Amino acid sequence: MKKENVKLGGKYFANVSGRRVIVQLDSENRHGGWTATNLSTGKQVRIKTAARLTPTSAKGDTSNETPDEPQAPKTQTPAKAKKKSAKAESPSASSAEKKLSAVAAAARVLVESGQPMNAKQLIEAMTQKGYWTSPGGKTPEATLYAAIAREIKTKGDQSRFTNPERGMFAARV
Repeated sequence: MKKENVKLGGKYFANVSGRRVIVQLDSENRHGGWTATNLSTGKQVRIKTAARLTPTSAKGDTSNETPDEPQAPKTQTPAKAKKKSAKAESPSASSAEKKLSAVAAAARVLVESGQPMNAKQLIEAMTQKGYWTSPGGKTPEATLYAAIAREIKTKGDQSRFTNPERGMFAARV
C-alpha cells in the first residue's frame, strides 16, 4: 500500500506483535507513520510505514472479513520424529569407535611417544597412526598449535600439555 492511499480514520489489517489484526488509524505520528488503535484490544500502536497496512476491503466494510487467526505451532512430521527418536535411542559409541578431536589425538600421540614434538610432527604422527585426519584445511598444524596453546593458557596446571620450549609440546606427566 502507498502512503497517499492511507486515510486517517480508516480501518486496515496490520501485523501487531506477530498477529494480523484490524487497526483504525487515529493520527499521524510526529516521528513518521501513524498512531492507530488495535480494535481487538483497544491499545494504541504505531504503524511506521504504509507497506505494513493492507486495506480490509474496497469500501472499508470489515463485517465479512476477519484477520488471520493465530496458527497452532507446527508439529513434527513422522519422518523427522523417527530420526530424532532413532538418534536418541542409539547406544553411545564406545571410545574406540568415536573419532578423536585433533587436540585429543595430539595428547594421545605425545603420551605414546614420550618426546616433545612440534605441531607439524604431531599432525603427521596422528595421520600415520589413524587417530585423526585433516578435514581438508590448508593449515591444520596452525590450528592444532593454537588449540594446544589455548588449552595450556586456560587450564594451566590442569592442561594435558606442557610447553618445554618454543614451538614444542609435550604430554604433562
